[in-house]
Amino acid sequence: MEIAEKKVVGIDYKLTDDGGKTLDSSEGGQPLMFIHGIGMLIPGLEKALVGKKKGDSLKVAIKPEEAYGERDEGLTQMVDKAQFDDGQDIQVGMQFQVDTPQGTLVVMVTEVTDTHVKVDGNHPLAGMNLNFEVTVQEVRDATQEELDHGHVHGPGGHQHG
Repeated sequence: MEIAEKKVVGIDYKLTDDGGKTLDSSEGGQPLMFIHGIGMLIPGLEKALVGKKKGDSLKVAIKPEEAYGERDEGLTQMVDKAQFDDGQDIQVGMQFQVDTPQGTLVVMVTEVTDTHVKVDGNHPLAGMNLNFEVTVQEVRDATQEELDHGHVHGPGGHQHG
């Protein structure tokens, strides 16, 4: 069976940057399970997987425009530290949800001074080329329940009690 829209797919993967640094991997864990074609993966990886079968392996380099987009410096902002809860120990790497006119945005703290906190609303992988090594472990038809719920059920997926 080939990977196509509305198929359940399980992949083992390794994600590296252009310098070869591993950014993420399924090694030592279960395969990443997803329903193909409903936006669960970055567009470039979904496109590269179309037509592949169980057992196929591939290496694919994905440009930012087919991944998390280019960095947008307009999504970084210095915020007065007084806007945070008194006594809260703000640290680089912390994440917060903020309400914007465009909806909720997750921002990460990238710098802390005595008076200000710099936050960044870009995805951490925005602006980066992403290099994937992928092995297809499973391809099957999605059940109607999985399509209705928008996620995979069973091993490697969501468990309903």
